[in-house]
Amino acid sequence: MSSLARSGIRRRLVLVLTVVGLLALGGVAWAYLTASGSGTGHGSTGTMHTVTLSATTGTPSTPLYPGGTGDVSLEVDNPNSYPVTLVSVAGNGPISPDAGHPGCTTTGVTFAGQTGLSTSVPGGASNYQVHLSGAVSISASSSSGCQGATFSIPVTITVETP
Repeated sequence: MSSLARSGIRRRLVLVLTVVGLLALGGVAWAYLTASGSGTGHGSTGTMHTVTLSATTGTPSTPLYPGGTGDVSLEVDNPNSYPVTLVSVAGNGPISPDAGHPGCTTTGVTFAGQTGLSTSVPGGASNYQVHLSGAVSISASSSSGCQGATFSIPVTITVETP
């Protein structure tokens, strides 16, 4: 085949490919310019219910000795249908002994606020036990009337949704 014949085939091939390419681009442009659509949608968020302590106080869960520390137990209620994360517990008032220890005039009991927690409380939980290690201490200045007392520790909690 001569070079003249080959160049003619090449020209026709280039011409056919150019026409096909232009038609394809024209189709894309036509679709872009004439396309339209509409629709509706909606979204909503639920309301988070208040997560509370079953009792307004925590109580030491280990015996306290002058100069020592102990653990505190809390019971948390989460009325929501989803879990929440307990992130902090802070003291919220004076610590008091039970009514059976009227001679406990100087408790010497202190609560160490707890931050950086990541305790998951399941949705729908009632009286969910939370254990805080080493969160309470008692000083050597406590009245001797405090021996054997159970202490109420007013606290507030902070929770977050996951």
